[in-house]
Amino acid sequence: MLGGMSEEREVDLVVIGTGPGGEALATGAAEAGLEVVAVDKHLVGGECPYYGCIPTKMMVRAGDALAESRRAATLAGDVSVTASWAPVARRIDEEATTGWDDTIAVDRLRDAGATVHHGVGRLDGTGRVRVEEAGGEAITYVARRGVVLNPGTRPAAPPIDGLAGTPYWTNRDAVRLTELPGSLVIVGGGPIGCEMAQVFARFGVRVTVVQHGPRLLPADEPEASALLEQVFVEEGIRVLTGIEVTQAAYADGAFTLRLDTGENLTADKLLVAAGRTPNLDDLGLETVGLDPTARTIEVDEWLRAGEKLWAIGDVTGKGAFTHVSMYQNAVALRDITGEGGAPARYHAVPHATFTDPEVGGVGMTEQRARDAGLTVRTGSTDLASSSRGFTHGPGGHGLVKVVEDADRGVLVGATAMGPAGGEILGFLAVAVHAEVPVDTLRTMIYAYPTFHRAIESAIADLS
Repeated sequence: MLGGMSEEREVDLVVIGTGPGGEALATGAAEAGLEVVAVDKHLVGGECPYYGCIPTKMMVRAGDALAESRRAATLAGDVSVTASWAPVARRIDEEATTGWDDTIAVDRLRDAGATVHHGVGRLDGTGRVRVEEAGGEAITYVARRGVVLNPGTRPAAPPIDGLAGTPYWTNRDAVRLTELPGSLVIVGGGPIGCEMAQVFARFGVRVTVVQHGPRLLPADEPEASALLEQVFVEEGIRVLTGIEVTQAAYADGAFTLRLDTGENLTADKLLVAAGRTPNLDDLGLETVGLDPTARTIEVDEWLRAGEKLWAIGDVTGKGAFTHVSMYQNAVALRDITGEGGAPARYHAVPHATFTDPEVGGVGMTEQRARDAGLTVRTGSTDLASSSRGFTHGPGGHGLVKVVEDADRGVLVGATAMGPAGGEILGFLAVAVHAEVPVDTLRTMIYAYPTFHRAIESAIADLS
């Protein structure tokens, strides 16, 4: 056996990776009376509580407070604010991450009855997992029910010449900052890059976003991308789209980036937010006949990936969101415990990007609906032209767009962009999920003057 002999122990279930879904599944299985082992090589709880959703939303909240204070002059009189990063860093350290310590999460799992290992778990054949702890001890678990994979992803490094040797940041570094640079280049215009760009710019950092694709937020509707770029430019963020970084260098405390246009960008710091790499390369997938070089693990509607094997989270390719992982954990757990119920469906996956304005989307974009061969009708409205958008004043940018499958008369997708766009989305997510007839949505009473009343105008515009 690899690395010498290790003891073998029989248990019911082994969970490799304890992001939100894996942690919840291990807890639920243990509470259901199963003998559960949970393994994670980093922090129990995963990316979301320590480097993703929770600390970044504290950053966003702080940036929004600064932006609102600056709008006060137009709305309510003179206000002067001196921006300081110190309260943000303190909140992230003390309230969000407890100093990037997972003791509370580990104790919660153990209190539920699970065994927790900080170490590397690898498949060792069907229903078998070899765990190597940080101290070098090894144990092989033989799982009666099976194994759940929830390995998540890590920040990807794009193949830019010279980048590897430089002290560039990823999102994990950005949330741990205690002081801000004077200037920052962000490579990547997806949700992470866009949220970070706006936060840092609002705290006085000179920010440039370089996006290799043609627009920001490429997974969202083009209208939302265009409006967000307009807002960014108004806020002093430089946005470069359709541009590749060909070379990176770091010297004398500054980064120099060569662009394919021939321009050189210089900045104090560089943040790379150019996608994620699935953690499938060191899981022992080859021991159960799966491909360790794949981007995703194929799963069925019960999240089954093979004999005695389930996979949940980012690596299933159904959406790299905490809420998808949590949804999948519940479906997989019901399968593992024999409870049954409804299998997984992904026709109404929602998401929100917490820029200002927020960009919420659910289901299909117009382009995806057309690519799927549907008979598509769309309707849209400008949020700023609504009564609430008008009275809101500065910061009232936004739009609502709905995508209808005209043959069935139901919405298959929608976008809500604006103040609280992610909250307005809730209404649209119900409509897409429950396949509410558009004729029914037309006959509703919409409260006035709300932001969500723009949905009525977008539906009236369906053509």
